[in-house]
Amino acid sequence: MDYIIKELENIFEKANNQFLTKNLMLFETQVSERTLCGALMLELNQAKSGTEFSDYFVDVEYNRNVGGKLKTIKKTIKGHEEQIVTINCDLILHSRGMNSFNDNLIALEMKKATGKKQDKDSDKTRLECLTKSSDQDVWSHGGEVFPEHVCGYRLGIYYEVDFNHHKVEVEYYKSGNMYKKYTINL
Repeated sequence: MDYIIKELENIFEKANNQFLTKNLMLFETQVSERTLCGALMLELNQAKSGTEFSDYFVDVEYNRNVGGKLKTIKKTIKGHEEQIVTINCDLILHSRGMNSFNDNLIALEMKKATGKKQDKDSDKTRLECLTKSSDQDVWSHGGEVFPEHVCGYRLGIYYEVDFNHHKVEVEYYKSGNMYKKYTINL
């Protein structure tokens, strides 16, 4: 496995363990996704300290690309029709355009288990699109020019909170595919 992906998994796992340990009250009171993402953002900032990604930023609902343009992805509809869709991820770890070769590291989408299936599927599709690489016919940049549409996130994370059953479902995405799934009982 790509050592960067393994390191990003380690950063996320460390942050998530601290997040869950310190914030069980947020789960008991069933707060909003935004509140949960904010608390997780703080732990991600701490977990990346002392790593090669210390200078990267963790942002909640960040929606801008280089030059202030809205972030967009190319989304394939029904297997063949492409559509350009504006996005803002629930939580991202990125360089804010400071590193054109390795700008986008983690994209995380969070949902409550009680959410609509269509919204959950949309988030998973977004993670597939965001984690596609330049050689998967999304964009070409050669490490020097930022792409028109966002992709190339090293790690995508789908994070589903089930307040009623006291658990969290986590899915990892890379290269446009889900590759790992597990459950954490709270």
